[in-house]
Amino acid sequence: MMTRQTFILTLLLLAIPSLLHAEYATSKLETDIPYRSEEGLDDYAKQQCRLDVHTPPDKGFATVVWFHGGGLEAGDKKIPKYLMDNGYAVVSANYRHSPQVKAPVYLEDAAAAVAWTFANIEKYGGDPTKIFISGHSAGGYLTSMLVLDKRWLEPHGIDPNDLAGAIPHSGQTFTHFTIRKERGLGRETGVADDLAPLYHVRKDTPPLLLTTGDRNLEFPFRYEENALLFKMLESVKHPDVQLYELQGFTHGNMVEPGVLLMTRFIEKHSKDD
Repeated sequence: MMTRQTFILTLLLLAIPSLLHAEYATSKLETDIPYRSEEGLDDYAKQQCRLDVHTPPDKGFATVVWFHGGGLEAGDKKIPKYLMDNGYAVVSANYRHSPQVKAPVYLEDAAAAVAWTFANIEKYGGDPTKIFISGHSAGGYLTSMLVLDKRWLEPHGIDPNDLAGAIPHSGQTFTHFTIRKERGLGRETGVADDLAPLYHVRKDTPPLLLTTGDRNLEFPFRYEENALLFKMLESVKHPDVQLYELQGFTHGNMVEPGVLLMTRFIEKHSKDD
């Protein structure tokens, strides 16, 4: 049964991440792997279309493809420490940014990074049936679009329903404000067209975990946008979607506790049974 849940900051929450990391052995990091064929790419695309792969030492592990934040205009794929050594692989991808490119190029890049993961993660010891996608802010927007709108993965022969799950952290669910900016529209102009996750609500996606910071500390409307997406998924009877509001956390510092929730979500949805 779908539920809306509120997550409250406690001393226990602050202690759990260090305990969690203690369960797992240190893993291996490989950086700057191109995920697109470089033939025909310009120098900027060759620079940006790269990813890092952080893998645990065991076999058959789950993998999360991670997209950084930065408003689709900035950011870097460097894997945050709290994303490492949680028992699953992390494939952290850069993508091209606005204004050097415009929509939907960054969506196409994100889809190509996911396709690379499906094609290659087994070589690293991962299970291609246990691939999740996630990201923060702009990365959360990319995550929601890839899992809800089938257009982006389809050219790679992948259905979003092949994913094990998706975890957008504080992503926009309206058309992203940078895309509105590219169109000459202001941030306060509400748009939910075919480049909005809300436009593609369907009940047959993989499991979804939505997280935001405190509605009173977050970017304006960020919690409300995610609450609307949650309610719309609930209305079409999606069988496995959750929303957590991380009370006491801002947009910027909600990621670490959000990753704690994500880790438990991945553990639940990557069990062999």
